[in-house]
Amino acid sequence: MMSTTRIGAVMFKEFRQLSRDKLTFAMIVMIPLIQLTLFGFAINTDVRMIPVAVVDNTNNATGRAVLDTLKATQVVDIVTYLPDAETARQAIQNGEVKAVLVLPHDINNRIETGRVLGQWMVDGTDSVIGGAITALQSMPFTLTPKLANQQQTLATSQTFDITLYYNPSRRTAINIVPGLLGIILSMTMILFTSIAIVRERERGNLELLITTPVSSLELMIAKIVPYIFVGMLQVAIVLGLGALMFNVPINGSPIDIALGSLLFISASLTLGLLISTIAQSQLQAMQMTLFVLLPSILLSGFMFPYEGMPVVVQWISEALPATHFMRMIRGLVLRSAELSDLWKDTLWLMGFTVLGVLVSAKRFAKSLD
Repeated sequence: MMSTTRIGAVMFKEFRQLSRDKLTFAMIVMIPLIQLTLFGFAINTDVRMIPVAVVDNTNNATGRAVLDTLKATQVVDIVTYLPDAETARQAIQNGEVKAVLVLPHDINNRIETGRVLGQWMVDGTDSVIGGAITALQSMPFTLTPKLANQQQTLATSQTFDITLYYNPSRRTAINIVPGLLGIILSMTMILFTSIAIVRERERGNLELLITTPVSSLELMIAKIVPYIFVGMLQVAIVLGLGALMFNVPINGSPIDIALGSLLFISASLTLGLLISTIAQSQLQAMQMTLFVLLPSILLSGFMFPYEGMPVVVQWISEALPATHFMRMIRGLVLRSAELSDLWKDTLWLMGFTVLGVLVSAKRFAKSLD
């Protein structure tokens, strides 16, 4: 017969056990609190301050008026001025800017004849940003001549030409598949190694490791290397099937793609290893992995544009390996960028891996405590 007394006793024991597990109890409270606050501010499809460049061939008041009106929209942020269209295309390929506005020297004649005012060159690998730039295709511009106290409004029918590079058909799969590779690697690599040390402890194998001459640093490296091959296999599967099933082009060098993926896999494995030295059980390790995985999905630029996030949230996202890999893999696969062009993200992933291994080795005490 079912006894409420026995049920109550076990329930009391579970609550007592939960209250003593300080890490799990803290995560129960902090995960929803932090993530609700963070994601509530960060997730924003209304993109603002997209970094763009300008090739201004006008050198007159009309060109300056166009740029002033453009700045007033706050949709774009003019971060640099470039000398010609070829330099602009290279800046887009290297990921330095998301778009370039080219203003022709005969802009006044174009106004009089009703032709397009200029051209937008846009990185089409991000469909949200492409849509935001497209929304600027047709907008009124105002000129205030110094000799008259009245405004002349340029015809709103005059627009800009828009050229979408790397994804002219605006297919979502071209943007999603390379980004999805980063999410899959984050999920599997971090999870695999986050339970590595914990599993040894729960199985009683830690005693064997203590009696061997293996150093902490050697153990950390040995835990990572086997999963690197697993990660590289996943890279081949995702990109191969993406090309076959969704016709996602692989425009970059296979060597650069492999090296860039290797850097991210190593960084993700290192992050998982660091979690493993903190967690006391496999459940805690999985909870902490989830705590890292959700920001990696939502803050890395995979689903929502990085440019649409508040500056503080951008700083947080920069601490995530996935953010750097999103920029890297899309540049390598879709824009034919070289690894040297993405040297900032490359150095960051390398530094994160080295620092993570050293910290994990230091945290791992070769004892049962």
